[in-house]
Amino acid sequence: MNGAREEVERVWREESRRVLATLVRLLGDLELAEDALQAAFVAALEDWPRDGVPENPRAWLVSTGRHKALDALRRRQRLDGTLSSLAERLEHEPEVTHDDEIADDRLRLVFACCHPALAPEARLALTLREVCGLGTEEIARAFLTSAPTIAQRIVRAKRTLAEAKVPFE
Repeated sequence: MNGAREEVERVWREESRRVLATLVRLLGDLELAEDALQAAFVAALEDWPRDGVPENPRAWLVSTGRHKALDALRRRQRLDGTLSSLAERLEHEPEVTHDDEIADDRLRLVFACCHPALAPEARLALTLREVCGLGTEEIARAFLTSAPTIAQRIVRAKRTLAEAKVPFE
């Protein structure tokens, strides 16, 4: 049981940014992808000790995150009809099985985080957070500023990308 937890932690350290990049491509929404990533790792903490670690943990996490996002979209769909097209697209999106697709997704995420609609400081903070997986405190130390300032900068950057309808495909 403890071995599975350690494996989840290892996979988090080594693969979480790649899984996030793929989920961002599939979902086209950074916040939804982050939520799906977290939900997939929670599921891994629950399932892997009982069922064993899957042969390809990264693909399992992407697939689980995709399904968790689909569930979340369906819940939201009852409240907001505008998300129905995304949920429909997700249902028909093929499962991710090759590491090459994930590498391309990570590059797409880099380009999205560095979109010209964002201020240079926001680009860097968002890239460090989403592509490199650094925490807000770590980024704040690098910028020689406070964590709340960086957190707000990241929130504004995500909002700007959403408002500009920056494609993640």
